[in-house]
Amino acid sequence: MTTVHDFQVRDLDGQAVDLARYRGKVLLIVNVASECGFTPQYRGLQALYDKYRERGFEILGFPCNQFGHQEPGDEAQIGAFCERNYGVGFALFSKIEVNGRDAEPLYAWLKHQAPGLLGSEAIKWNFTKFLVGRDGTVVKRFAPKTTPEQIDAEIAAQLEQCSP
Repeated sequence: MTTVHDFQVRDLDGQAVDLARYRGKVLLIVNVASECGFTPQYRGLQALYDKYRERGFEILGFPCNQFGHQEPGDEAQIGAFCERNYGVGFALFSKIEVNGRDAEPLYAWLKHQAPGLLGSEAIKWNFTKFLVGRDGTVVKRFAPKTTPEQIDAEIAAQLEQCSP
């Protein structure tokens, strides 16, 4: 069976990162953008990260420019924006596509594991979130409008259920 731990992605510096390094962690994987109406969710995401990281929680942010060209900058600009405006300390990765022929393989897998409304696998907008258990399997998909605060209890429950 494939899990999130079987994938490799690139960080903001273009370096390969094996997601196996997150084995045993509860993950929230999010496609992000700097110029989106949902961009203030960075604040809530960082608050969740600060609250739960000591318990084995990580957030993986994947910038995406496929929705209204809301992530126009390069990786250096994206990293600087997130740190300067939201104090982001969780992992950010290279800009990717989440839909279409050139979709990042991780995202193709995530969408297949947890389809959206009416079974659609397409990502509809920035800040779609995937909660992944410690075993690397997808637990649940959340719509962009679902705020980080609204999924706090589900993250806490996952951390309790799956204690190392």
